Amino acid sequence: MAATKNKSNHTFFQKLKTFLWKAFLWFLGISFFFVLLYKWVPVPFTPLMVTRAIEQKFAGEEMTCSHTWVPIEEISPYIQKAVIASEDGTFLSHHGFDFSSMQKAIKNNERGKKIKGGSTISQQTAKNVFLWQGRNYLRKGLEAYFTVLIEIFWSKERIMEVYLNSIEMGNGVYGVQAAGNYWYQTDANNLTKIQAAGIAAILPNPRKFKASNSSSYINKRKGKIMQNMRYIGEIKY
Repeated sequence: MAATKNKSNHTFFQKLKTFLWKAFLWFLGISFFFVLLYKWVPVPFTPLMVTRAIEQKFAGEEMTCSHTWVPIEEISPYIQKAVIASEDGTFLSHHGFDFSSMQKAIKNNERGKKIKGGSTISQQTAKNVFLWQGRNYLRKGLEAYFTVLIEIFWSKERIMEVYLNSIEMGNGVYGVQAAGNYWYQTDANNLTKIQAAGIAAILPNPRKFKASNSSSYINKRKGKIMQNMRYIGEIKY
């Protein structure tokens, strides 16, 4: 009986091992496929868009999702500079991760301060396009994995293009074209410096803050972002 039980357990673990290995290979194949696909194809929707729609449905609200993809050639250089100044000052030079900012975020967390500036534009893009929201270790690990992939297979220009077309920029507003229309009644390529700074200023919490008719806190952030934009020369990807 013991021998039969041991053989049964051995068979079970062998099957489990085979299943996990196949699942891992499938994951690698699917992830590589979508990373390579989105190197050229516009991202039609993100997991966050689906999540927000479900939240609105359960809250009894009207499901809204304003999202229009535009190529980077039709996106104002001001908004590109604004998000670099606001979100990721070393975007053009790092390889996906800003370890000094991550260390600062860890120290601030240990001191009980608000974490700020830990994630790069590349990391945010990986999270928005491929993953769900959250702060657990599994998601952070997958975020790092997808960040490495997009840094390898995509150009910095493509990362910026996908980022500016996919991030949440208001309640039910995704991407810079929808944000320009929503906040300033203008298109992405016509955004002025102050308008770009306004959109960048609300990115930490775009459903709470307003890019136009802003609070004093957001107006201060706008001013700081515009000041930092002066130190960013011509963007060369």
